[in-house]
Amino acid sequence: MSVCPCRITPPSVSTQDSSASYEDCCQPYHESLAAPDAERLMRSRYSAFVLQLPDYIVKTTVPAQQALLDSDAIAQWGKDTDWAGLEIVQHRPKLGKRHAQVEFKAYFHTDNGVQAHHELSGFVKITDKDKQARWYFIDPTVRMTVSQKQPCICGSGEKFKRCCGMYL
Repeated sequence: MSVCPCRITPPSVSTQDSSASYEDCCQPYHESLAAPDAERLMRSRYSAFVLQLPDYIVKTTVPAQQALLDSDAIAQWGKDTDWAGLEIVQHRPKLGKRHAQVEFKAYFHTDNGVQAHHELSGFVKITDKDKQARWYFIDPTVRMTVSQKQPCICGSGEKFKRCCGMYL
């Protein structure tokens, strides 16, 4: 039984329960279970980077952005990074009808000690044609040509500027 990567925190961070095994924590999401909220999706994405599961990273990004992602680059970045832990700073589960934000710090080792990637990430809940709702990461680094008045990239039917555009 191995500890799930999303449950490992650097010693300098508050002591959270780090006893969850990968099998009981992120593995079910990596294998097909939909994350119940944005924080759980964030944790499972972090674990996917640590475990070098680029297909999961792509699959959990907003569908309109998926084809624009480079799986090989994602895999290489995960491999080249010496991960040290994850800290969820804050989870804002209800921003409007279908959005959430997760502020986190992903720690990694460098020659100068442990460093942190600190980010405020946007997420959107999309209901598919089969009425199944799933959370997706809105990737602000993906270059898209979207005007503020176009339909939103999440398929909500709202204008981009009034939907996901508020979180990019």
